[in-house]
Amino acid sequence: MMEEMKSSVDLSSIERRPRFWHWLLMALAPAVLLIVSLFMGRYWVPPGQVLAILADRILSVFGGGLPQTWPDAAAISVINVRLPRAVAAAFIGAGLSASGAAFQGMFQNPLVDPFVLGVSAGASFGAALAIIWGLDSFGIQLISFACGLCAVAITYFLAHVLKTTPVLMLVLSGMVVSAFFQAMLSVIKYTVDADEKLPAITFWLMGSLSNVTFSDLLIAGVPYLAAMAGLFIVRWKLNVLSMGDMEAHALGVNSERYKLLIIICTTIITSVSVAFCGIIGWVGQVIPHFCRMIVGPDHKTLVPATMLVGAAYLLVIDNLCRLLSTNEIPMGILTAVVGAPIFAWLLRRTRGGWN
Repeated sequence: MMEEMKSSVDLSSIERRPRFWHWLLMALAPAVLLIVSLFMGRYWVPPGQVLAILADRILSVFGGGLPQTWPDAAAISVINVRLPRAVAAAFIGAGLSASGAAFQGMFQNPLVDPFVLGVSAGASFGAALAIIWGLDSFGIQLISFACGLCAVAITYFLAHVLKTTPVLMLVLSGMVVSAFFQAMLSVIKYTVDADEKLPAITFWLMGSLSNVTFSDLLIAGVPYLAAMAGLFIVRWKLNVLSMGDMEAHALGVNSERYKLLIIICTTIITSVSVAFCGIIGWVGQVIPHFCRMIVGPDHKTLVPATMLVGAAYLLVIDNLCRLLSTNEIPMGILTAVVGAPIFAWLLRRTRGGWN
């Protein structure tokens, strides 16, 4: 009887719909913040020059252009530094937030984040290996991405029992794999050169978008966008998966197939994010809770809402990282400093409920 009452409450809450102005604000926020990010930086570029540079680049695609009235350094700062960084912040915020919402629904646990299956520990270990091997940035990204995928593959293999993959086994296997790769990372940090390699590994683990380029976006863009599209397409199945495997089977949904698809999509998103920008925590844990307060727990609206709000949130965090101190603050530090109090406030506001 209690289970039936719980299910009826959950289904009735899913029927809540966000208002039009909610969607309007969520859609405008990342677009406006992306433009605003192009004006932010230590090298001052007048707003008129920023707009002229952007207009010139857009017109050049169609064979036109504007007379150059700005220094070359201003164009380099806006186009080669600020623009790819802002685009990366928007996409990483959107991807991590959607991954967190998908995992929280699939695992039926409000404390789950995109790193629960060990992807961050595996990717961090791979990046540390690449750094001590002296590889360039592309080599670090490639090894980190591969190790992140390998860690999740091991987790899924350990959790797969009798043609099923129980969510509890996935969580426990993820804890085991994370602990193993974190231990291996500690071994590397303990034995590596403390004057050169150790600081590089430590700074990379803190997370930063300072080295993102357009070539990085081109390399990571295709798998990243494909994985985000996959989450968007299957988002309505998350409502069924959040009820449990037995209910999903009773409704005729192949829960194992969709769980595997969601794990693949979230793993690609998270591995790419960690490989190119380091560990950026608390985004995939905080933003889904915040969005549930706005649009409700229905994943058909929750997943796109988390993408929009997550993009705006990480754009704000990235601008703060650049402007709060003379030395750029690592993004992983600021997301934790900001995200933990927000999460505590959300817990008090929702009284521990997440639907």
